[in-house]
Amino acid sequence: MTFLGKYLTDKSINKAEVARKTGIGKSRLSQLSTKENTNLKAKELYLIAKAIDADANEILERLYGHLKLNK
Repeated sequence: MTFLGKYLTDKSINKAEVARKTGIGKSRLSQLSTKENTNLKAKELYLIAKAIDADANEILERLYGHLKLNK
């Protein structure tokens, strides 16, 4: 499960409802939720955040906050 998949599961988000509201296909949401090598697009993040009434920055921090800059 990806960080996004875990986030949506932890928040008990209905992916079918997100797909309907955002226009992002159910199969794409499934990929974003389960396949680690799938890249989340900024547009998708924004639409998902709007659909679940969440702050996109909060989701971004939760998904990618573990990343560090090279020294």
